[in-house]
Amino acid sequence: MDALSLMPTAAHEFTDRVHQVKDKWDSDTPDDDWTVRDLVNHVAVEQLWAPHLLRGETIAQVGDRYDGDQLGEDPVEAWDRTIEEALLAWSDTSPDEIVHLSFGDVPALEYAEQMLLDLVVHGWDLSRGADLDDRMNPEVVAHALAYATKTRELLVGSGMFGTPGSTSSSDPQDQLLTLLGRTP
Repeated sequence: MDALSLMPTAAHEFTDRVHQVKDKWDSDTPDDDWTVRDLVNHVAVEQLWAPHLLRGETIAQVGDRYDGDQLGEDPVEAWDRTIEEALLAWSDTSPDEIVHLSFGDVPALEYAEQMLLDLVVHGWDLSRGADLDDRMNPEVVAHALAYATKTRELLVGSGMFGTPGSTSSSDPQDQLLTLLGRTP
């Protein structure tokens, strides 16, 4: 399966976790300086961008419309609305469509790889911050690990993830998290 095919699985898994947050919105996460609410807002903003970018809009055309808090008074409802629109856009996307990202133009499949990785790693962060079960879908994790391993230098150079660590674990989730600077 490719990242486009796995996107609904990863999105639904993240959504399940959002629905379980309850009173943990102000709890810290493994991401420096982010509470659970900050983290969910970050992922929501990423997903709000998706329909625009998948329609061929540029970063400049989207502009700053999603800066700041996008969760409002009801973070769960805001997330549900956001991910529903994003998944609809993903379902109408061809892998070869060109997406205009901040660092250049890429096929939609590459954008999906990045967004899938974001959902997986931040799903784990969310689980840790909200004291939820942090085991992720094995098929999604295996796919994300293969992508992260293949693009390791790019990911490290982006500064978007922590410094990679090392692990003797044979567990793909531990390997992925360690590669992305997390401590499983």
